Amino acid sequence: MDSNLKTSIWQQFGASIDYLADTMRACPDSLWLAPLWQTPNTKPEFSQFWYVVYHTLFWLDLYLTGAEEGFLPPTPFTLIEQNDDGPLPERAYTKDELQSYLDYGRQKCRETIEALTDETAQRHCQFGWGECSFLELLVYNLRHVHGHASQLNMLLGQNGISTPDYPTQNKAS
Repeated sequence: MDSNLKTSIWQQFGASIDYLADTMRACPDSLWLAPLWQTPNTKPEFSQFWYVVYHTLFWLDLYLTGAEEGFLPPTPFTLIEQNDDGPLPERAYTKDELQSYLDYGRQKCRETIEALTDETAQRHCQFGWGECSFLELLVYNLRHVHGHASQLNMLLGQNGISTPDYPTQNKAS
């Protein structure tokens, strides 16, 4: 696979992960467990800052694997996130735990992109929501991480918290 393409994907994916990390660090303890929005059909716990970060990191990890079969997140995380509207994890995860998961995801992402070949990019991936190539899954995954980072950043701003700048490229190549 073209090295310029892999570098470009990593620069943008890494920037999205950086944005999530900066936004997570900006979250004060007072908002970590607070429901940030309310919808009629959603449990308020699903809108807690920590949960949105966890959700984002879980799917970052899973999508970098490219298949649900055989996937297992690192301890203390579980597969509970795959249960649509199911129960929450047994407890809220701490910033330190989620920072470790973010660091793990960043490393896995970088290694996955570095190892990308034309063959692996074309690999067929199937999930409950549909199917695509692994390359398209990487782009979808980048959008998912960035979308939730932006959502959390906006919610911090709405709560009077100074929010991090929007990164244009990965901070540390």
